[in-house]
Amino acid sequence: MPSEVSFEGTEHQRVVIIGSGPAGYTAALYAARANLAPIVYEGLEPGGQLTTTTDVENYPGYVDGVLGPAMMEDFKAQAVRFGAETRYGSVTHVNLSERPFRIVIDEAKGVLADTLIIATGASARYLGLENEKRLLGRGVSACATCDGAFFRDVELAIVGGGDTAMEEALFLTRFASKIWLVHRRDELRASKIMQQRVKEHGKIEIIWNTIVTDVLGAEEVTGVRLRDVKSQAERDLSVRGFFVAIGHTPNTDLFTSWLDMDSQGYIQTLPGSTRTKIQGVFACGDAQDHVYRQAVTAAGTGCMAAIDAERFLASGPEDIS
Repeated sequence: MPSEVSFEGTEHQRVVIIGSGPAGYTAALYAARANLAPIVYEGLEPGGQLTTTTDVENYPGYVDGVLGPAMMEDFKAQAVRFGAETRYGSVTHVNLSERPFRIVIDEAKGVLADTLIIATGASARYLGLENEKRLLGRGVSACATCDGAFFRDVELAIVGGGDTAMEEALFLTRFASKIWLVHRRDELRASKIMQQRVKEHGKIEIIWNTIVTDVLGAEEVTGVRLRDVKSQAERDLSVRGFFVAIGHTPNTDLFTSWLDMDSQGYIQTLPGSTRTKIQGVFACGDAQDHVYRQAVTAAGTGCMAAIDAERFLASGPEDIS
C-alpha cells in the first residue's frame, strides 16, 4: 500500500466492484436495484474479454445476436439506469485486513468500502504473434464454445497440447470440415482418454513438432505460417480460422496475499456462494470460474455476488480483526 495515499476524509462506499464485463456489470445492476449505490472501477479494458469479440449469438435475449462491445454497453447502461456509477481507473492496491477495506485507485486515490466484489476476469493466453491481435475477432479466437458456430464447413487450425486444446478441437468438429491441431512436441500433455478421442476422430489431424509463427490474412484469417522445430522449415497452411487453446490467466494477482486461490490463481469461493474467506469480500465471473468461462455464467455469478453482498450488509456483521 503506497504510504503517500491518505485515507483521511476519503470517500466511503457500501459496495465497490472491481472490474467490468458481464460479471461486474450484472453485480452493479443488482446492487443498484437494492439501493446500495455501487461504484464500478472498470479497469484497463472496460467490458472485459467481450470487447474483443465480434458476434455473440449464445447469450439469451439477443435473438439476432449482438456485437460483444455493444452488448457490454447495454449491460453498463442498464446498471447505470438504476444508480450504479462506473468509473475509469484500475485498482492497484488493496488492504483487506479490516473493514472498511482500503482500496487504492491508479496508485494515487484512496477509497473505503464496506464490501468488495471482485470481477476482474481472466485473460486468454496468446502466442504473441505479429498479426494475432490484429485479426482477433476476425478469425482468431481463444474460445471455441463462443465462436465455433461461425466456422461451418471450413478448415481450422488450433494450437495447444493439453485437455483444453483437446476439448476445443473436439467441439470445433461439430462445425468445421477439418481441424489441424498444431503441437510443438511429439507427444500431447492431455489426459490419455482425451488424446485417444482426438487421435481417433476423423476430422482432426495432428501436426507434430511444429510451432505457429504467424497468422495470415488482410481483413480476416486466410492461413497460418508453420515452422518445423527440428528442420526449421516453414510452410503456410490454408485455414479460415485460428484458435489458441493454451489456457487462461486469471487477473487476480492483486489478491494473492489476501485470498485463497487454486494452483492456477483462480479465487476460491465457499460452495454455493461467491463468498471468499474474508467476510465482505466476494468473487464472481472468470476470476473464480475456470470451468465454464461464459458470459451467461459470469453474469449469473455477478448476480449472486450482489445478493451475497446485500445480505452481508443487512446482517450487520462486526469488523474483521
